[in-house]
Amino acid sequence: MWKAHGIRRGVGIKRARLLVDIAKTSIGLSTGLQMARQEIRFLLSQYDLIESQLDELMGQIEEFMRNVPGAQQMLSIPSIGLITVAGFIAETGDLSQYTSWQRLRKLAGLNLEENSSGKHKGQTKISKRGRSRLWALLYNCVFLLVANNSQFRALHQYFKTRVDHPLKPKQSLVALCGKLIRILFTLGTRKVDYDAARALGPVHQDLLNVA
Repeated sequence: MWKAHGIRRGVGIKRARLLVDIAKTSIGLSTGLQMARQEIRFLLSQYDLIESQLDELMGQIEEFMRNVPGAQQMLSIPSIGLITVAGFIAETGDLSQYTSWQRLRKLAGLNLEENSSGKHKGQTKISKRGRSRLWALLYNCVFLLVANNSQFRALHQYFKTRVDHPLKPKQSLVALCGKLIRILFTLGTRKVDYDAARALGPVHQDLLNVA
């Protein structure tokens, strides 16, 4: 087994037997082994039960999502999974009740507000006055999209390096959260599949094609 994993130096049957013999007397407790094995069996049975329940739940979610208008179109975004879309819909509800994607952005606490008082003009930041679970879902999703989706990764790079008002990495991720909300809202309400050229805009198309 050592040789199969590329370990060459100091490998031999004598060394292996020596390590096994030492391990038998130097590692772990020698008392309570029967109950320890019993506990492991209980834990494994609980794991199998939870795993089967999770599979059943995922099947129910998948069946439910087939009947949600626009859900399959939202799933057409590369690297977007069932859990993300189901969580998004669970937090937002029926998308037809919103007149624009900006309302969803406000619901997630991603709308901008200025911290000012009197003559003092403070910095403009996101309000974070929204549903924390929706905010967390979007942020985690964008984090994975930047890692696995070449188009979002290219947009992330553009936001950080553009000449006018370049963003810090975290600011760029927040901006991409807003972009993702707009894309999900459009796909979910118009019932159209994801199209990178339309979703990400012609302004960045040359950069995306290179990426």
